Amino acid sequence: MSVKSRLYAAALTSCLLAGPAFAQSVNLYTTREPALLNPVIEAFTKDTGIKVNAVFLKDGLQERIKAEGANSPADVMLLVDVGQINEAADAGITQPIQSALVDKTVPAALRGPGNNWVTLTQRARIVVASKDRVQQDAITYEELADPKWKGKFCIRAGQHPYNNAFFAAYLARNGAEKTEAYLQALKANTARKPGGGDREVARDILSGQCDIAVINTYYIGLMSQAKNEQKGWYDAIKPLKSSFAGGGTHVNVSAAAIAKNAPNKDNAVKLIEYMLGEKAQHVYADGNFEYPVNADVKEAASVKLLGALTPDTTPLGDVAKNRKAASELVDKVGFDN
Repeated sequence: MSVKSRLYAAALTSCLLAGPAFAQSVNLYTTREPALLNPVIEAFTKDTGIKVNAVFLKDGLQERIKAEGANSPADVMLLVDVGQINEAADAGITQPIQSALVDKTVPAALRGPGNNWVTLTQRARIVVASKDRVQQDAITYEELADPKWKGKFCIRAGQHPYNNAFFAAYLARNGAEKTEAYLQALKANTARKPGGGDREVARDILSGQCDIAVINTYYIGLMSQAKNEQKGWYDAIKPLKSSFAGGGTHVNVSAAAIAKNAPNKDNAVKLIEYMLGEKAQHVYADGNFEYPVNADVKEAASVKLLGALTPDTTPLGDVAKNRKAASELVDKVGFDN
């Protein structure tokens, strides 16, 4: 670590941890948007008396913690993608979360290898279809490759992290040869070049450009509350009960890890446990129409709007490990061309 980096880390540590409340504080580094996370942070401090010093970073979180080294003030990392949280664990900047509550609340498939990270909320990637032109109410992801959808299927870029995780899950379940064939079939069914955002596929269903598409569930929730043209996009679609053949629904996650050199490890565990509690799960999940990971939370906004979720049991650690290979297959078949 350079002299400059050591001085920077020391200055940051002093800034975050100075003051009489040091023993009752916890330092959070996160890529989540402040508006989504602040209500939970405020509730945690009110209920526990532990102050949360939150550092909101758009990117570069791992690099920052690595640069700070052993003097890093980071206690908890909170990221919004399974690949990112798994990379942090692989980089050696996390430590196992030792908590009976975490083990009891979160299924093993939604925890990282060695308990080095834990899911807080889930974002399901499902299929939506035209209310007017599609009769079925359920579908497997494998069925998207059926030629009956030729010229009727819309999807954002295959290299987008949402689709990269989805294809990595398919790869983890089926192997490279079948995944390559699957990607070729999906590409052959597309109504337009893959691209745009998830909400735009709903727009294109409304316009008649496509009949069926893949979307993250929280975008459906956000469109349902829209006061502009997006409400019309929402009204044109219906969610299909979506799953892998013989499996459950693909999910990505927001997840937390304890930093390797956490100076407030006990409070870090308390923050993670709090965020898995029913009160925080409602606030945290409902704010963005995400699915709670705590099974005792029955009335989340996402569940009310879209129904209960049965996540696929493929370990998310396996999904993360297959992301690079999935990306290479997307390029190999020219999916985004």
